[in-house]
Amino acid sequence: MAASRPSPPDRSAYRAFVPITTRWHDNDVYGHVNNVVYYSFFDTAVNRWLIDAGLLDVETAETIGLVVRTECDYFAPVAFPQSVEAGVAVERLGTSSVTYRVGIFADSDDAARAAGRFTHVYVGRQSRRPAPLPDAWRTALDELLVS
Repeated sequence: MAASRPSPPDRSAYRAFVPITTRWHDNDVYGHVNNVVYYSFFDTAVNRWLIDAGLLDVETAETIGLVVRTECDYFAPVAFPQSVEAGVAVERLGTSSVTYRVGIFADSDDAARAAGRFTHVYVGRQSRRPAPLPDAWRTALDELLVS
């Protein structure tokens, strides 16, 4: 028995939005943004939000996030030169891990063109061992938490 296809989430499923510009080379031979680029959009959106929130300094942070899981459902294509917005929310806030919900929206659509999850395990930059999220991170990420 085949699994039922999920429906595209709408903007209300997300707590913050990050603008992203598509690039010429994002399109594939079929004339739309290639599926692997969406994972780059997810990574860009999450890390941009963390930087803008004053939580992450990519050059000096003692704690960094390593991706341990991603998934994506595709609903409608996006193509260069469209600009998109990535909706970001937190689905799970663990001791040293965070599962983000990310949706890709284009043309002021209410429904996501693609949606997925992105899990970071936060580790010591040098040790690469799991590290508890600092209190400031936990407070800021709590604002993105959805049930």
